[in-house]
Amino acid sequence: MPAVKKTKQKKPEDGSAQINGAENKPHKNTTKKSEQASRKEDSTPSKDDNDDEDDTLLKKTKTKSSNESNVAKEKKAKAKAAKCESDRESESDNKPSKSKKSSRTSIPASLFQTDGKDESKAFKNKDKRESKKAKSEESDADSTVKKKKKRKGKKGKKDEERPTSPEIEINNLEEFVLQPAPEGVTVRCKVTRDKRGVDRGFFPMYFLHLDNEKKVFLLAGRKRKKSTTSNYLISIDATDLSRGGEHFVGKLRSNLLGTKFTVFDSGLNPDRALRDLSNARQELAAVIYETNVLGLKGPRRMTVVIPGMDEDSKRVPIRARNDNDGLLMRYQNRQMENLIELHNKPPVWNDDTASYALNFNGRVTQASVKNFQIVHSKDHSYIVMQFGRVADDLFTLDYKYPMCAVQAFALALSSFDGKLACE
Repeated sequence: MPAVKKTKQKKPEDGSAQINGAENKPHKNTTKKSEQASRKEDSTPSKDDNDDEDDTLLKKTKTKSSNESNVAKEKKAKAKAAKCESDRESESDNKPSKSKKSSRTSIPASLFQTDGKDESKAFKNKDKRESKKAKSEESDADSTVKKKKKRKGKKGKKDEERPTSPEIEINNLEEFVLQPAPEGVTVRCKVTRDKRGVDRGFFPMYFLHLDNEKKVFLLAGRKRKKSTTSNYLISIDATDLSRGGEHFVGKLRSNLLGTKFTVFDSGLNPDRALRDLSNARQELAAVIYETNVLGLKGPRRMTVVIPGMDEDSKRVPIRARNDNDGLLMRYQNRQMENLIELHNKPPVWNDDTASYALNFNGRVTQASVKNFQIVHSKDHSYIVMQFGRVADDLFTLDYKYPMCAVQAFALALSSFDGKLACE
């Protein structure tokens, strides 16, 4: 018998016979049918493929619908939050006791009322919110210090460009310059320096006028020639600046270094006054400049001490019996009964101009070491006084309650005076 070779049956190359990973051997009579079936299967997609595509489409539609629902939820949440804020604002507006305007107007009067209490502790606890607000305002402030100073003789901005003082009726000039400014009113003035004359270079004249169309004269000041320390006389008459004149209303006196100043009214010296000191002079203010040799510590730092106000918005009289009982010694010993402590507002460094800057709201236009603003430690937004240059011999001076014209003018004169330990 002839030998019969056994041949192994080959697997289909296209792998169409594999279903779910199992292998089936085809029958002899069904090879053609299986080939035709395989061709049909190759031409049409399988059921599993269709299921996969449907699943991907469902996933996409689900993600889109979920995204749309999330966006709708966010919109609803934002609308709800805005509605709640509007409701809160409307409720706060309806309550006058919590309104911002009422609280703001009531702050200045209460800041300067002493009632015989020591106000030194209040200055240690500064309000953080006020300091942050002051820093943000200072960062957005317009620069009043420039890189290049203007030449001499060159005029600054016109007076019309600066805010002017409101109309103020002055019936008695002497009473007006010694009374505190009305609450809610900013008295805007200008200071003119006159250097013309033989000795005016060393002893110039200073004049204070209201900065408005009428330009009403208020005060005049001059440094005394024969005096061991800086001593300025203040008068309500521009032609009479004598110590014994009828128009003499105040005096500014400094120490030997020119770092501490005291402002007096026209009263008598305690040694010459009556025993009850009823006609003795009052101390209206004291100014302390921090020692700053060659300006290494930056801009000037000032501390101003003024008498406090009583419930009737009248100045508490401070009459010292001797030099050891004055405002400077009381401040040094921290005896702050009936006294208010003020400071100059610290300027902010401006990278654009490479200089320190303060916002004077258009009232100061030129750079000067004499420019300053006096504020209360509890409220930096309430500027009690500001002073600055607008031309070579022209300066602006603005003051508010509780300061008077004599106090503000004396502080400006202290800024003009040379200081050996502060320059």
